[in-house]
Amino acid sequence: MEPYFDEQEEDREFLARCEERRRRRLERQRRLRRQRLIKRYVCLGILAVLIISVSFALRSCKKTEPEAALEIQPMESPSPTDMPMEEIGETLRKAREEAGIADSAETEEDPSEQEEEHPLYQFADTEDTVPITSAEVISTNAILVDENANVVVASKGSKQRIYPASMTKVLTVLVAAEQITEEDLDDTFTMTLEITDYAYVNDCSTVGFVDGEEVPVRDLFYGTVLPSGGDAALGLATYISGSHEAFVGQMNAKLEELGIADSAHFTNCIGLYDDNHYCTAYDMAVIMKAAMQNDLCREILSAHTYTTTPTEEHPDGIPISNWFLRKIEDKDMGGEVLCGKTGYVVQSKNCAVSYSQINGTTYICVTTGATNNWRCIYDHVEIYNRYVPAKTTTA
Repeated sequence: MEPYFDEQEEDREFLARCEERRRRRLERQRRLRRQRLIKRYVCLGILAVLIISVSFALRSCKKTEPEAALEIQPMESPSPTDMPMEEIGETLRKAREEAGIADSAETEEDPSEQEEEHPLYQFADTEDTVPITSAEVISTNAILVDENANVVVASKGSKQRIYPASMTKVLTVLVAAEQITEEDLDDTFTMTLEITDYAYVNDCSTVGFVDGEEVPVRDLFYGTVLPSGGDAALGLATYISGSHEAFVGQMNAKLEELGIADSAHFTNCIGLYDDNHYCTAYDMAVIMKAAMQNDLCREILSAHTYTTTPTEEHPDGIPISNWFLRKIEDKDMGGEVLCGKTGYVVQSKNCAVSYSQINGTTYICVTTGATNNWRCIYDHVEIYNRYVPAKTTTA
């Protein structure tokens, strides 16, 4: 019976760690809310004092008709009632600026919205945007984006709904990376039978972690991307949010933040097919750009190989690879593919999102609907070669 009690103790320790992380997150949220409320009340208090002061000043300057009749010579300075409204408004505006508060219309906004502004990545079509018509591109949907200029260079069905398959994991690592610190990467997560069975039953690609194995969080990140491990992705989601369902909620909140929730919605962190798990090639380019702004995501999505930390179950670690990057690295395309993530489900066939640098400019390419993984790679090579503008030289 001793192993049973050991497992119970491990479960209690894991639950205690999860509860402690949840408690810290809640405490941070409460602290931020208190700070925002205090700031809001201080601003409103200052504004109220200013308004009352100006009101008293205006009243004290007013003259009653009897007082005005008794005076032989009226004061030369104009009565406040004769002051232009623009002048009064300007006086109030300057007072508010000196007090460090915004206009009343702005103060009515939710302070959390003012303090937590997030970038919305949008790619614009221009007169130079062209359709992808090359017969060498087999993929049914594709988009090429100039990431520096935020413009669409070329596209093919880029706004049509697709099933992103394991390209989903780009969002998985992004959502997770935004909620941890460098120290958290050395924390460990104990794999469970529920997670390994879920990956097996759904025929997911896996790293090979086993029930009870204590896996560093860093390895969960690499395992999610390089071999597209469903076991690592689900472990990472559980570590961050306590459950798969809660993490998916955070993924959809991120889609909302990125401004693409109208055309994208995810139901799992792995990329399993579901009729309600969808996006567009354009949306995936937005997600990739957001991931490229995160140092940890960029590091993981650019890794060609990695060996997991040795454990009792795997004393030599587990060697894993990003085969998309390893297969495309020697292809001639005038530049280098720096990051990439592939995917496959029957409904979308082979798909991939890549991030490259060519002629000093960074590009994002997304394709879906290729007939096999090599065809997917050659589609990316063809799109980069044919549609990236030629480098211009000056005399």
